[in-house]
This record gives sequence, structure tokens and C-alpha cells, in this order.
Amino acid sequence: MFKISTIESPSQYRLVLEGKLIAPWTKELGSECAKARADLDGRELVVDIRNLTTISQEGENVLLELMSAGARFRCCGVFTKQVLRQLAGRKRTKDRETTR
Repeated sequence: MFKISTIESPSQYRLVLEGKLIAPWTKELGSECAKARADLDGRELVVDIRNLTTISQEGENVLLELMSAGARFRCCGVFTKQVLRQLAGRKRTKDRETTR
């Protein structure tokens, strides 16, 4: 099961993710993020992953794309913090490769 909730404020567009970020839900997240980016109007995109219980490799790839596009993340707990640390490392490696 997977759920995406949106919370909008004058400064943020927050996507709250809950459950298992696995196929086919990764495509749903991609579509929802595309809608969110089109509706930002200068607001910050924040992805809240505190309530994710499982993240597949495909899910990590979607989160990495969001990270590369400038989204900020909210997390807590060992699991989600470790996933974000690994993704940040992958992003740094990817950024170094593109600047060479």
C-alpha cells in the first residue's frame, strides 16, 4: 500500500509519502511530483518520507531525481535517514561525473 498526501502553504508544497515506495507506486509518485513542480509558484517542494516502510531501488531512483531537482526532504528514524545519506552520496558522485 502507498499513499501520497499534499499539504500546501504559502512557502511550501509538501508531499507526504506513506507505506511502500515500490513499483507501480514509483510512477504515481513521479506523476504527482510533476504536478507539484508545475504548481510550485515560487514555493519550495518538500518530500516527507518519515512514514515510508519500504523503498525499492526504483523508489530510490525517483527520490534521487527529486533530490537532483532541488527538492528538500523530511525524515526521521534510522531507515529513512540512511536512505537519504546514501542518495546524497550518489548525487555527489553523479554531480562530480557531470562536471568532468
